[in-house]
Amino acid sequence: MLAVNPLPCFNVLAEHFLPHATHLSLRPQESLTLEASDNKITLVRSGAVRIVRAADSALMGISSMPLIIGLPDMGAGSEYSRGLTALTPCELYQLSARAGEVILDRHQLWKAAFKWVSWQYRVLEARDLELVGQSTYKQIRASLLLMAEWDEVLRAKIGVIHFIQQRTHISRSVVAEVLSALRAGSYIEMSKGKLVSVNRLPLDY
Repeated sequence: MLAVNPLPCFNVLAEHFLPHATHLSLRPQESLTLEASDNKITLVRSGAVRIVRAADSALMGISSMPLIIGLPDMGAGSEYSRGLTALTPCELYQLSARAGEVILDRHQLWKAAFKWVSWQYRVLEARDLELVGQSTYKQIRASLLLMAEWDEVLRAKIGVIHFIQQRTHISRSVVAEVLSALRAGSYIEMSKGKLVSVNRLPLDY
């Protein structure tokens, strides 16, 4: 778990962005494509979302906390589109990157924006440390520990094998074999393909 709490930054940015933004609601399993060419800032104020790279559906992340997507795009734009899928009812807001830039200038909010982007960078850095150059088991272990941090409602909506496959690109058969061994050793508990709890996980497999 990262020590930095980004919510104060989200709250101050949302306070100024929302009056100028368009409101959107997504029901569970509804999707929204954030086109690279649109150059918009998107705020997910409530709900859990799955974020994928639209071109190949590669999983970028699953989050149940407030998010701001698109702040780094104000400088150079984005080279790829993203797809958001609601896992629970979601409330979103969108405004143009240009409008966001004007608001940041007017209210001197660049420091808050920088702190938010820095936190996002740390999240990506932590993900790389868990996945890049690590053994198959350590990638699976890190993914299970991540899922263990979610609340029960979110865990009940996400299949363990599918999530780990999307996150790591490890074959389904290998993931299933490791999960079976962990269940047999009472290291994890699953029900109908969903993660119920992580009791403890060995460092090596």
